[in-house]
Amino acid sequence: MSEEFAPQPATGAGQPKGLLQQMEELMAALNADLSALDADLQSTGPQRQDEAG
Repeated sequence: MSEEFAPQPATGAGQPKGLLQQMEELMAALNADLSALDADLQSTGPQRQDEAG
């Protein structure tokens, strides 16, 4: 997982990635990880929903 946070050398064009592109890639990876975690949690054990109030 540490390699995700290592600085990326450059894109194929030879220019460094922009901050926005890096953030989008990290958010996409985080979203995928959270989706996998959600699926794993829902497949194990009973569902529990906290009621607001």
